Amino acid sequence: MIDEIPAQERSGRLLRAGLGESDVQSLLRELAAPAAAGFPADSARVGKACRDGRALLACLPARSKRNADEQAAGHALVHLLAEAVWRFFRAYRHQIYDTLTAGRTRALRLEDLARAGADLLPGILPSESELAEESRNMQADKDGLEIHQGLFFGQLLSDREIGLHLCAAMLLPTAAARAALDEFRARGELDLGAVRVQAQGDAGYLYFHHPRYLNAEDDETLAAQETACDLILLHPGLRMGVLRGAPVDHPKYKGRRIFSAGINLTRIYNGKQSYLFYLTRDMGLLNKMFRGLLATDGEGGLVLRPEEPEQTLEKPWVAAVDGFAIGGGCQLLLVMDYVIAESGAYFSLPARKEGIIPGCANLRLPRFMGERMAREAIMFDKTFSVDDADARTLVNEVHPREDMDRALGDCIANALGSGMVSAAGNRKAIRIQTEPMDTFRAYMATYAYEQAFCHLSEQLVHNLERHWNAKERKL
Repeated sequence: MIDEIPAQERSGRLLRAGLGESDVQSLLRELAAPAAAGFPADSARVGKACRDGRALLACLPARSKRNADEQAAGHALVHLLAEAVWRFFRAYRHQIYDTLTAGRTRALRLEDLARAGADLLPGILPSESELAEESRNMQADKDGLEIHQGLFFGQLLSDREIGLHLCAAMLLPTAAARAALDEFRARGELDLGAVRVQAQGDAGYLYFHHPRYLNAEDDETLAAQETACDLILLHPGLRMGVLRGAPVDHPKYKGRRIFSAGINLTRIYNGKQSYLFYLTRDMGLLNKMFRGLLATDGEGGLVLRPEEPEQTLEKPWVAAVDGFAIGGGCQLLLVMDYVIAESGAYFSLPARKEGIIPGCANLRLPRFMGERMAREAIMFDKTFSVDDADARTLVNEVHPREDMDRALGDCIANALGSGMVSAAGNRKAIRIQTEPMDTFRAYMATYAYEQAFCHLSEQLVHNLERHWNAKERKL
């Protein structure tokens, strides 16, 4: 997605927008300068170029108000900086990662790496205060500070050793879950706001509870969802997890359970949804449901040896789909072991209409329904009714709405009644040929890179206005 602009065009694009010639030429000289003698000098040079480039961007009108020349200049500046940053990360990713993780003796989550990286690389990676300032803009007016985060994680994940270490760090239980485990075991339930988690017999129930937005996912729900997932996996008395939506408030569905409306498009359009959500969700919440929690060596060290079987604490998961599973909701079904759906329910991956990549669906959906059908779902907006034959590759049972509770109870009783001694072993054995960790890492490298440009693209905003009536939606 980086647009490598021919050298002879760079100056002209910027000057036609009315930007100062001396500032433009100074920036282009900084970007054209050869790599210096080492990391400190190159970091300072690229950081200054990024600050100077953003200063020029600030001289332009808001992105949605620019004329054709100003749009061309803004596009050129964003991609010139992206090219320089990409090359910098490629050259120094080992040194950067080892500095941030103390020689890989510390396991840092994505969000912690982003914060620490901003401190280490001022100007190159955005700080929390810079991101907070940009979040005041509508999505249509953002020039893409978060693109540099995508380039950063794309390069880290592209390296096998670094990428696997980062994948492993994201499979550790969160501090919030460890802190809440004793209370959960004692009470048997916790209200985490956007999620309700309950222990019922030997099963742990994770209920999505975001009623105003039809149980959609966003920055405000993700931490609670991952905490609830961790609690179910950590609880020694629970042998399986159950995923279901809580009743919602929407007038059309009031009082009905809804599984998930996918990502909260209202937040995206209004510029409030972070880029890191995409990576954190798939490398944390969804990968934990798929793989479980990573074991440690007893001293907090990571246990991930690519040549050995995965040492994870995992449990099977069942999903009960009421109403619909759209976008991210459909992605969740791809990491479930069993899916029960309400007759009349449907699922879809409307990524084309949104302008983003649907998480790991591109990696996982083809093995469920074949590549031809997966391409139709992802790229041509095919919607599947659970009552149709095409949908049965993702759904194990379909029942009338009034029978869903009974069907779910029967499924859980049947699974638990078998003893489930081999459940974790069978899950690991299936993953050997479907999705080993290194395959996941390589996919996430591409996803991190491409999704950053998609998230900040003009096309995303256009798609939301055209297909979703975004201007009329309120936070």
